[in-house]
Amino acid sequence: MKPVELRLDAVRYETDGHTLLHGADLAARPGETVGVVGPNGSGKTTLLRCVYGALRPTSGRVLLDGADAAALTVKERARRVAVVPQDAGGTLGLTVREVVAMGRSPHKRFWETDGRDDGVRVAEALRTVGADHLDGRRFDALSGGERQRALVARALVQDPGLLALDEPTNHLDIRYQLEILALVRSLPATGLLVLHDLNLAASFCDRLYVLHQGRIAAHGTPWEVLTEDLLAEVWAVRTRIGPHPTTGAPYIVHLPPAARR
Repeated sequence: MKPVELRLDAVRYETDGHTLLHGADLAARPGETVGVVGPNGSGKTTLLRCVYGALRPTSGRVLLDGADAAALTVKERARRVAVVPQDAGGTLGLTVREVVAMGRSPHKRFWETDGRDDGVRVAEALRTVGADHLDGRRFDALSGGERQRALVARALVQDPGLLALDEPTNHLDIRYQLEILALVRSLPATGLLVLHDLNLAASFCDRLYVLHQGRIAAHGTPWEVLTEDLLAEVWAVRTRIGPHPTTGAPYIVHLPPAARR
């Protein structure tokens, strides 16, 4: 699958009288890695769910290579977009290998069983994320970090043009945080990542979108977006930002709260 171009055009989402997204515009060019950052409750996961189809925008459009995603069938959308959610449903009693193999279903007929090529893809994906030793284990018996790696492997075997990840580094040791994000960045697919750690976002994303109270507060390269003034305004924290000594990416040092007088 070739990398997908993603565009959100004035995407708004409302539920129970509350507006969670206020006309968000976003673009990810083919092959780019784009991060979505913001405080808790800012609308990051809502935006991602609108992208992969778990939620239907109240208004606005999600465009995949210029086509309105709302007009695609579930299977057509799944052939283009793979998701790594924070929590995986529908996996009770399944082994890791069976969960990862679910990623092949958008490419198969309803009655079609897994073939040799599917097995090879599953094994390769598990090796790629360092989880091949888990293939026979029950998915629901794994630690949070082990489950996260298995879900990334499931997304890889889906062979997507767009990989949408919701906090993919949650529960992971720092080694696997770095390895998973480096892997996502190395893939030909376009990457859309919701991230909590701003330093990881600055290191691995080409561009960032900052969400605040359901609105896009800033977007651009990490150096354009991650300023001390913006972090004070959006996150209400004091920081110092300078270049990382190795990568040259913005590196954020958080300062203690100012002493109250």
